[in-house]
Amino acid sequence: MAGFRYGTSRRLVEQIFDFAERCYDKEEPVFAVTLCVTAKTRPWEEASMGKHVLIIEDELNIIEAIRFLLSREGWTVDTHSNGTDAAQVIRDLKPDLVMLDVMLPGKSGFDILEELRSHDDTADLPVLMLTARGQSRDREMAEKAGVSRFMTKPFSNSEVLTAVRDLLYVHQQKA
Repeated sequence: MAGFRYGTSRRLVEQIFDFAERCYDKEEPVFAVTLCVTAKTRPWEEASMGKHVLIIEDELNIIEAIRFLLSREGWTVDTHSNGTDAAQVIRDLKPDLVMLDVMLPGKSGFDILEELRSHDDTADLPVLMLTARGQSRDREMAEKAGVSRFMTKPFSNSEVLTAVRDLLYVHQQKA
């Protein structure tokens, strides 16, 4: 079965089990199958397994979409929607990664990021900044404040997953 992708292999196994269930009531065995499945994880997937992500975002639809996506991948996800106390919430929850919106009620994502970088316990925390405005000025401000990665909305599921995995992997390699 070399060369099969996970999805293809999984569908094949499901079809085999469906067939086996239909044949279960027969008097004699219909067939025998031996499966050998090896699950290999990539280094960046291993680095992110079981990690805690905090989403600081005020748009409910974005929160729910990202929460669903990351939870499905095995991450623990918490959310917060107010910029005023976001830095304290981050310090209290101690996430492995923060996804931080630029425009929040109470305090901007740039100000929150600067506050995080000024404290020893959050200075190296991976921060993925999200913005609806993808202007170069915003990117420059984020880089100046110490962002780990910058992403413009709208983004694809694969972009979010890749960014989160990459940031967690790089952070783990530094530790």
